[in-house]
Amino acid sequence: MTDPIADMFTRIRNASAVKKAEVSMPLSKLKLELANIMQREGWIIKAEVVPGGLATRHNSFDELKITLKYQKSGRSHINLIERISKPGRRIYVDKDSIPVVLNGLGMVLVSTSKGLMTGTEAKAQKIGGELIGQIY
Repeated sequence: MTDPIADMFTRIRNASAVKKAEVSMPLSKLKLELANIMQREGWIIKAEVVPGGLATRHNSFDELKITLKYQKSGRSHINLIERISKPGRRIYVDKDSIPVVLNGLGMVLVSTSKGLMTGTEAKAQKIGGELIGQIY
């Protein structure tokens, strides 16, 4: 797999398209941090680490299990989740060029020298970085 973050976003997008309650994927520190930010900002219900994978699978690798959030009408809370910076073309921005997604209704994820954070947090701390993705 060349881009694990794009794989994570695709799994979330596919699971929400078919109205699955949960989605699981291989664990990494970056994916866990992305999921924790999405949980803190209210895009998903919960992100948890499953040691040794699910009981139905016989592997020894830890997995990340994300519980998706849906509205009362049944629509997914995440309308779009996409990768901005890709392995073939990295996108870096300074503190003044961090984009605003849907006039603040969405969220952009930025990888900075102080760790992974949302675009509004990066603007508040006056630091730029690599644009990881956007959610709305």
